Amino acid sequence: MKFTDNRPIYKQIIDHFCDQIINGKWSEEERIPSVRDIAVKMEVNPNTAIRAFHELQENGILYNQRGVGYFVAENALDKVLELKRKEFIDQELPCFFRTMKQLGFTCSELEELYKKQHE
Repeated sequence: MKFTDNRPIYKQIIDHFCDQIINGKWSEEERIPSVRDIAVKMEVNPNTAIRAFHELQENGILYNQRGVGYFVAENALDKVLELKRKEFIDQELPCFFRTMKQLGFTCSELEELYKKQHE
């Protein structure tokens, strides 16, 4: 995985995990790769990987069965969507709306562009 400099690596690992869940590659109650496996695969320090696991566990997206490993939690998809929507609203929409206003776009023009894009 290639990491960018504009976001902490553990957050980028969280994004990868969320993508796996949103895209149906990891389903509820499925065991996921271990911290060590993720660290090796992504070429990161295991402490960085565990930080991502812990944050996802705090958000109820993953859970740990001691001695067995980490699993995707029940309702993880709903929680991931909620988390990603909040991030989108907080981080991307303000810039988007500012640019939209600067360029003079109306909501109806935006709706038409959206419809054309998704036809």
